[in-house]
Amino acid sequence: QSFKLLGFLDVKSVPCSRESVLYGSVGSLVVGLGHFLATSRVRRSCDFAVGGFICTMLGYWFYCRYNLAQHRIHQRMLKEGMRNKILFEGSSLDPERKQTGNEGSNS
Repeated sequence: QSFKLLGFLDVKSVPCSRESVLYGSVGSLVVGLGHFLATSRVRRSCDFAVGGFICTMLGYWFYCRYNLAQHRIHQRMLKEGMRNKILFEGSSLDPERKQTGNEGSNS
């Protein structure tokens, strides 16, 4: 069963959204409770909790999406390398093939 945040963001299908919401709620609790213990002002602590939620959620969202993009780039590079390895294996274009003096010259 999917959970929609703000009515349109499907937390289950969007990458990094679930973790961002979870870390945001923990950040909200820490910031709000910390501010309340320091000042004993309830309304102001709730404001800080909301701000902590937004900052923590967005911070982790960008961090997670950046790592996801890096992971996809590395996957693409590995896939391309594996395809080239299969394609060029055993041919004269194979970079791992040890070339002797006779193979390089066809004159």
